[in-house]
Amino acid sequence: MKKWGPAPERWVSAFAAASKGLGEPRKMFGYSAAFVNGNMFAGLHEVGMVMRLPEKERGAFIALKGARPFEPLPGRVMREYVVAPDALADEPRVVRSWLTKAFRYASSLPPKPARKKRA
Repeated sequence: MKKWGPAPERWVSAFAAASKGLGEPRKMFGYSAAFVNGNMFAGLHEVGMVMRLPEKERGAFIALKGARPFEPLPGRVMREYVVAPDALADEPRVVRSWLTKAFRYASSLPPKPARKKRA
């Protein structure tokens, strides 16, 4: 299995600022991520920032130049997740707007039951 590299530094800063106060910050596979009711709605990956969006917003987002579906492994597309275009990292208000949409969508999903911690 491929070892993932670090998230791009520009996205580390942009994500930290734009996601502040939205959901619960956690780590996912060593990357910063944001959750609500146990559902991840956004996070970082070696490809940049990824978000979980509903179908309507996902279609609009994918239309942005450089946006694409999130495929963490070849042939393994995560159907509700998208990768933000690199240029978006320089637009904090736009990033916050999209993260808010992702937060609202994840908030509408059924809560995930808490996992028992391993001993």
